[in-house]
Amino acid sequence: MRQLDHHAEAVRDFNRFYTTRIGALGDSYIDSGFSLTEVRVLYELAHREDATASHIVEALGLDPGYLSRMLASFKKRGLVVARPDVNDRRHARLRLTAAGRRAFAPLDQRAREAVVGLLEPLGVGERARIVEAMSTIRRTLDRDVAAESFTLREHEPGDMGWIVHRHGVLYAEEYGYDERFEALVAGIVARFIQKLDRKRERCWIAERDGQIVGTIFVVAKSKSAAQLRLLLVEPAARGLGLGSRLVDEVVKFSRDAGYKRIDLWTQSELTAARHLYEAAGFKCVSTERHRMFGKPTIAEFWRLELEAKR
Repeated sequence: MRQLDHHAEAVRDFNRFYTTRIGALGDSYIDSGFSLTEVRVLYELAHREDATASHIVEALGLDPGYLSRMLASFKKRGLVVARPDVNDRRHARLRLTAAGRRAFAPLDQRAREAVVGLLEPLGVGERARIVEAMSTIRRTLDRDVAAESFTLREHEPGDMGWIVHRHGVLYAEEYGYDERFEALVAGIVARFIQKLDRKRERCWIAERDGQIVGTIFVVAKSKSAAQLRLLLVEPAARGLGLGSRLVDEVVKFSRDAGYKRIDLWTQSELTAARHLYEAAGFKCVSTERHRMFGKPTIAEFWRLELEAKR
């Protein structure tokens, strides 16, 4: 119970910090003349076609009476109109008037600018970690959030160039690796293409809405050992379960191909990837210090022993 109280206080402390930073305190949200709740209701009306009061109550968890009084105020100010639902006379369909949209547009823009102001001073890697953390919070607390839909396919011409490019860019931005890391990736994909054994090796390309958002490889290290290589998940797709799915595909493929174990090589600072490997059952078996990518870091060698295929 003491630990739960400590965690609860940590959440409350973060809420106090964040609401202060985004200007949610006080009678007027970011000095707009509207309260935060009023802005949220206007947002729902701006992004829903023919919303009803019931829709808004359910979406925002508001008291129906409180919402009714707010909508009455909006109607009086000419921001919202209501018309009977032809299919259910018990409900009215709500929409913003032209005046309502003119009032909401600068609120939406100012809210966006406030968040951009928070993120702009940060590096790309820092911003990605914030978005990933927020996605994790939402998935954990909101059981109704649907899992993102990803499509996995095998590689096609042009994919290898993308893989080399994105590894070079992301690892430079997020970890400060120099061009030698990009050269390493280029060598890996070149050997993969030149020596590909399709029965024992594979590359998975993850797509969402036609855009590549992740990759992973499994290659033959020896007759009995596979090697997991080049796991990458784009920042916009992190925290949605894609990394776990890619690792699971490698484990299943390797087991079906008859490998007895899977090895991998990673770096101690790649904490998100390390968590995925640990969750899949991999164990770190050794470490080694190096400066291969222009900075001191610690390489880690992980291994997963596979059960015999039944």
